[in-house]
Amino acid sequence: MPGRLTWTMDPFPEVQLPESRVLIIITGGTICMRRSEDGLVPAKGFLKAGLAPRPSFNDGSYPEPLEIVTDDKGARKAVQSLRTPISTYDRRVRYSVLEFEELLDSSSIDAAGWDHIAKSIYRNYQLFDGFVVLHGTDSLAYTCSALSFMLQNLGKPVILTGSQAPMMELQNDAQDNLLSSLIIAGHFMIPEVCLFFNFKLFRGNRTTKVSADAFNAFASPNLPPLATISSLRTNVQWNLVYRPTTVHPFSIQTKLDTAHVACLRIFPGMKPEMVDAVLRLEGIKGLVLETFGAGNTPGGPDSAMTKILADAVKRGIVIVNVTQCLSGSVSPLYAPATVLGRAGVVFGQDLTSEGALTKLAYLLSLPGSTPEDVAKRMSISLRGELTESTRTHFEHPKNGTLTPELSSLTALGYSIQAGDLQGARDIIRGEPRWLLNDADYNLSTPVHLAATGPNVEILREFLAQGASVHLRNRDGHTPLFLAAHAGLKDHVQILKDAGAHLHSDEMAAARLHASSDGEGDAAVWEHAGVGAGTG
Repeated sequence: MPGRLTWTMDPFPEVQLPESRVLIIITGGTICMRRSEDGLVPAKGFLKAGLAPRPSFNDGSYPEPLEIVTDDKGARKAVQSLRTPISTYDRRVRYSVLEFEELLDSSSIDAAGWDHIAKSIYRNYQLFDGFVVLHGTDSLAYTCSALSFMLQNLGKPVILTGSQAPMMELQNDAQDNLLSSLIIAGHFMIPEVCLFFNFKLFRGNRTTKVSADAFNAFASPNLPPLATISSLRTNVQWNLVYRPTTVHPFSIQTKLDTAHVACLRIFPGMKPEMVDAVLRLEGIKGLVLETFGAGNTPGGPDSAMTKILADAVKRGIVIVNVTQCLSGSVSPLYAPATVLGRAGVVFGQDLTSEGALTKLAYLLSLPGSTPEDVAKRMSISLRGELTESTRTHFEHPKNGTLTPELSSLTALGYSIQAGDLQGARDIIRGEPRWLLNDADYNLSTPVHLAATGPNVEILREFLAQGASVHLRNRDGHTPLFLAAHAGLKDHVQILKDAGAHLHSDEMAAARLHASSDGEGDAAVWEHAGVGAGTG
């Protein structure tokens, strides 16, 4: 790496940051509704009628149209794009809208609708930096949970939002919810399916709707918000952000098996025959059982209820025990819950009912899934949807103070430059903040440095720790561009394996390098994606 490493923060950047590109996917819901003789109905033309006239969403520059992919064959069409005014973070967000042909009330959403959303994101994944999905509030928590499992190895922000009042109404929460979602998706690399509502960003699969009419309509009882919006800034709790830690590209799993799962709420005096009737429905494969408190049901180990549940488990039906309470966890704290566990019922930990149902449907949809595998994975966190129970342990208090931010970045930079894998591991292990997505004055992250470093195993280590491959530096370059420019084929390969792709803004420069460099370097550029139709 040429030159001396310096990590200094420049409070007055001379060059405006590269603009982000966000795709807004409109499925329907209150946010885009208008008044009619029959009440509020979904309305088309949201960008023109709802966004273009509002200065917060349109700086008046009316940039060139952006291309979006419309089907599985890769067909593209040019659509109007708008650009926000410059933000507090010196960046503009340029966005386009993909509106579903049939706009839905959220009570009508089903597995086919989830497939439509997932496929829209997958087709356009390489063309945009983030995605915002507009959706009705009634089933929003279900859709968030479903998508969190369907979008596998997600490396970019996907934020779902809606509103309690339409954008076209004088008093509404739509403008704040959409604008904040757009800003977060275009500024912060939070590679999760999230739900934004009332100035809070939640992990999507931890949410539940708690009010039918209040602006504060959603809560995440068992996990604090990932971010909150104040009058001055967006405060992200980076230590809470979930990141994929397997080196695989982004993919989707469709056709969730929702037709073969059910949810049943236990109540005092409930007859066991009612539970048995549900468990004997034709084709039933899974049941979410909402129980009292920490996972309790009426009766003991020899009760009719317990025998019915145990017999169903033996028939291959996966039964998951979640609490009816808004917060808390199902565990073997009390005898009734322990009895269910011995009968083969899965402890759902602190899963929401929405999370449990969609996770069960997702696991059942995976090729080659068996009841035993599904039951085992229901208690394991796949996307941060539950808090896994762990044993307590003693830990000696840490001495000294935390390493200052720039000191840690500098030390890590020197370890990368020296090819010192163990040194890099030690710095990451001892740093309590999320260091791997921090950046220097040039907005280069440790992944940018490792992409041109002498030891490819350091790059592999960073990616295995969940570092993002999609962040761009002040020049607008991704780590993949830098690795290809340096002619490092192995670095390019591991970045591609982790889902990296050249940003559309980089393609012109990449093609120029590919045509002017030598034959070997041109091959590296081709491997990085030049000429692969990603521009």
